[in-house]
Order: sequence, then C-alpha cells, then structure tokens
Amino acid sequence: MLIRDKRHFGTGIIMSLAFFGLFGLIMSPIFGSGMNGLEFSDDMFNKLSKGSAYFIPKVAKENEKYVGRQISATVNYDKPEDAKKAANLVSVAGGTAELKGGELKLSGDLGKMLSVVIRDGDFMYKNDGAKLKETYGYDEKQAMKDWWALLGKVDKALQLSKDFDNAKMINEVSKKVVEPSYNFYGIQAQSVTDRIGMMSALLIFYVCYTIWWGYALFHLFEGLGLTVHKKVKVKKEL
Repeated sequence: MLIRDKRHFGTGIIMSLAFFGLFGLIMSPIFGSGMNGLEFSDDMFNKLSKGSAYFIPKVAKENEKYVGRQISATVNYDKPEDAKKAANLVSVAGGTAELKGGELKLSGDLGKMLSVVIRDGDFMYKNDGAKLKETYGYDEKQAMKDWWALLGKVDKALQLSKDFDNAKMINEVSKKVVEPSYNFYGIQAQSVTDRIGMMSALLIFYVCYTIWWGYALFHLFEGLGLTVHKKVKVKKEL
C-alpha cells in the first residue's frame, strides 16, 4: 500500500512510537516494590475500594434487633468433612449443631451467631486473620469461606420455610461483611480523600493516553489514504 500523505504518515509513526515507548515504561517494574504501572494502579484502586467498603459497624448495629430470635435449619454438604467444619463454626458461634453424614441440623440465637460472624469479618477486614486461625484451628481465609458457604445454605433454607426477614439479615451479613473481608484480606485500606491527587492523575492520564492512540491511528490511516466517506443516495427525478 502506497503512502499518500507523508506528513500525516510521519506524524502517525512518531505518535505510535511514543505510545509504545511509554507502554514499555508502564510495564517496567519501576513503580515501587517491583510493581509495573498496571499493578501499581490496580493496587491503589483496590486500597481505595476497601476504604469505601467498610459496612461492618452499620451491619453490626442492624443485627442488634435480631438478638434473641431463634432459628433452626437443615443444610446439606456434598462432603461430610465440610459439614463437620460448618458444625464447628456453629458451635463456636453459640449455636447447636447435629451431624449426620453431610446433613447438618443447626439451631440457636440468630443475632448472637451473626455477631460472631461479624466479629470474624472485622478481624479479617483489619488483616488480623491470626485471631480466626487461633479460634478455628486452620487457615483464616478458608474459615471465612466456610462461613460464607454456611450462611448461603442457611439463607436458602430459611427462604424455603418462608422466614424471609431472618434470611434477609443473613444475606446482608454475607454480602456486606463476609465477602468484602475475604476479598480485601491482606490489602491496606486507604481513603479516597488521601489519594485524590494520584487518583485524578491516573484517570486523566488514561483518558489522554487513549486519545493519543486514537490520533496516532488517524494520522497513519490519513497518510495511507484510508478515509471514511458517507454514502449519499441521490433520488433521480423522472
């Protein structure tokens, strides 16, 4: 394909070289702790996300009205060993658990049991998983995952028995306490106001960098004579 416009084509080449040169710099491990630019920005936004996802005090306050509510449910596990771990969680939380293979029958004070889940979630959210490991005797992330699985099964069981209000609270704890504390474990939370300058700079850079590549392609295609024209239909009059 022949070059139709050397000036536009040359501009496109220069802009493309600058784009990929900067991309190579972004992918270099020079942004602290051996991270590249993508890892650095991902780490920062994860910290900011964690800082804005701390709903535990609000959920703990809401859970207070569920203290004294008795629930009972039967849940099933594919593996008996998983049911055994779930039974241990219930016992630690002050509930009663009966095991029969993979079947687990549990009962107890919903608010008191959920308060233990919320406490564990707070430990995990603050990266203090050692307290869970000490309480349950195995990996803290696995313990929190086991809580998540158990809450999901109890939620479904209560919904089937039309105990929707208690099921809703269990789902609230699962979504706003267990999941964030598990997903953000090990990440240091930061406030958006503390990193507003860096966050704004990254967003502005992303927009400008994307536009830069668009103009580079525009000049390259213009130099090669590749343009887009709108086809207009002309109606012939008889």
